Amino acid sequence: MKILVDIEKWNRKEHFLFFSQFEEPFFGATVNLDCTRAYKTSKEKGSSFFLYYLYRALKAANEIENFRYRIISKQVYLFEKVNASPTINRPNGTFGFAYMDYYQEENEFYIGALNEIERVQLSNDLMPAVSGENVIHFSAIPWIDFTALSHARSFSYPDSSTKISFGKVTEQNGIMTMAVSIHGHHGLMDGYHIGLFVDRFQELLNGE
Repeated sequence: MKILVDIEKWNRKEHFLFFSQFEEPFFGATVNLDCTRAYKTSKEKGSSFFLYYLYRALKAANEIENFRYRIISKQVYLFEKVNASPTINRPNGTFGFAYMDYYQEENEFYIGALNEIERVQLSNDLMPAVSGENVIHFSAIPWIDFTALSHARSFSYPDSSTKISFGKVTEQNGIMTMAVSIHGHHGLMDGYHIGLFVDRFQELLNGE
């Protein structure tokens, strides 16, 4: 479900009109998050660490309204929820895009996500059969401890989906950290909202 935003009454009207004129309206930031407790907990549960942090990133995003805005036919809509479209690595060195519904119940998310991972890894398709505007584009790059990240984009394609990427887990003095890159459409969000996401995601990684 989605609701059409009344631009005239929206407090982001001027920001939306300004940044929507840009050829590249996306901006981004990269942060290092402490994943010590999250990594330990996921291993104790026998869970995939990737799905463990992916669920928590998706949960944090759904709790922040600006991450659920999308631009469709030059109008802004607020979705009830956003789902995940992550990249899934295959044994042959390629990857495919997946689609995973967000559920508040973590186990429900895992069931659907595990089935989708299996589907992608057994196929040669790039794009998922199901997708939509109300997704966040996730990608995991577990081989690189990056400090910045850019994305391939078609400027002629009207895209407003947030993009979140995860880097290599590194350990120093018993503390495990992971780089996280967040890119959003500046007409829909600002650095303040990315800050809200980072703080909430860290809380969820800490088990709070």
